Amino acid sequence: MEQMDNKPLLIVDDDEIFLNRLGRSLGRHGFAPTLANSVAEGKRLAAKVIPDYAVVDLRLQDGNGLEVVDAIHKANEDAHIVMLTGYGNIASAVAAVKAGAIDYLAKPANVEDIVNALMADPNARPTPPENPMSADRVRWEHIQRVYELCDHNVSETARRLNMHRRTLQRIMAKRSPQ
Repeated sequence: MEQMDNKPLLIVDDDEIFLNRLGRSLGRHGFAPTLANSVAEGKRLAAKVIPDYAVVDLRLQDGNGLEVVDAIHKANEDAHIVMLTGYGNIASAVAAVKAGAIDYLAKPANVEDIVNALMADPNARPTPPENPMSADRVRWEHIQRVYELCDHNVSETARRLNMHRRTLQRIMAKRSPQ
């Protein structure tokens, strides 16, 4: 992997274990990571650190990661920003790119995918993923997203998905497919 001269990198994620692990891993790839675990801290550090690179979780406990993307672009409009999310969907991917992210990866993303996304030419087309999500995983993600939009109401989620409530409950009781 190409080594860099400690490029300033801001990582914003509310999962402390993931945040620390990703920071250490990206530090080994030549980045100089600064870690934040909230929207407020991410916005503050964006102005202070002025990162050239950033990895930002879309959903944070105190708000939306797109607010951090805006703050990073105010500090450095040429920053390469990758959005991460456990709830991948087209609408949030479009919003992330419109806000200035150069790529959008679904969790769990491995470090190589994140580094490749950060270092990619923003004007080049991305290469197709080596291991795309399975159809079962895409279905699972969609169900989880609708469930979340329905404030975790199983009956309303089943109605919107045109599915029997018990069928939905059986699907949701299983582990997420890979």
